[in-house]
Amino acid sequence: MTDTDRLNLRAQTASVAVALILVTAKLWALAATGSLSVAAALADSALDLMMSLGGLAAIRYAARPPDDDHHFGHTSAEDLAALGQSAFIALSAIAIAAAGVLRLGQPAALENEGAGMAVMALSIGLTGALVFYQSRVARRTGNRVIMADRLHYVGDLLPNLGAAAALYASGAFGLVSLDTVVALIAAVIMLIGAGRIGAGAWNALMDRAAGPEMIAEIGRIADDAAGVEGHHDLRTRTAGTRVFVNLHIEIDGTLPLSDAHEIGEDLRRTIVQRYPGTDVMIHHDPV
Repeated sequence: MTDTDRLNLRAQTASVAVALILVTAKLWALAATGSLSVAAALADSALDLMMSLGGLAAIRYAARPPDDDHHFGHTSAEDLAALGQSAFIALSAIAIAAAGVLRLGQPAALENEGAGMAVMALSIGLTGALVFYQSRVARRTGNRVIMADRLHYVGDLLPNLGAAAALYASGAFGLVSLDTVVALIAAVIMLIGAGRIGAGAWNALMDRAAGPEMIAEIGRIADDAAGVEGHHDLRTRTAGTRVFVNLHIEIDGTLPLSDAHEIGEDLRRTIVQRYPGTDVMIHHDPV
């Protein structure tokens, strides 16, 4: 396991720990307040815990080297986990939205708003600290699982802030209906997030090509490489956090085999340096 893999695992383990703390705290807050917005925040944290655990398992599995049954590694495990997580998020959002619609006509009074607000403050503080740490790790490693997890927690800040505001409005002004409105907004945000996560995982599982900017940049690197007279048949596919690149380069057919090999290796190293984590296969075509 590389140092980058270990750093990713530490970040994802921190995500699991934070999610577990928040689930426990929000369970207590829900029992104390009966707030639907707290219930929405609890459901979101429970899904965070599931996603974080799935991401941790996927990162561990994806870090395994290629073997006899998986010649290209195990990185697609991350996409399988993300696809399942997106389905759970969508179902939970629908359940929260249904409960919110049923309560719209008969808003329920809340209790112990102060205790609920304290838990929401704890949630906002821990989530903000986790997002800061994940941002640092993502900048260093470029891991898409960490990036996705970070974006999800950034999205969590709004429901948590909304739940705190709803509890305050209920205690200070008696506006109990705001709790239901916040829950419905949180459900919509969760549905949008589930759609994005699911679409990204589906595209990766279907071997979708890398982004056009990356493909164009790799082509430019190949054209500028010393000893390369041209390139063709540049193909890419994504799997988990890895991008597989296949590239044919045109080189002088009179060169010794060792020189031709070195030209290809120099190009491969340049591409990997520009896009860490890529798996590059180069074919040499004499001209």
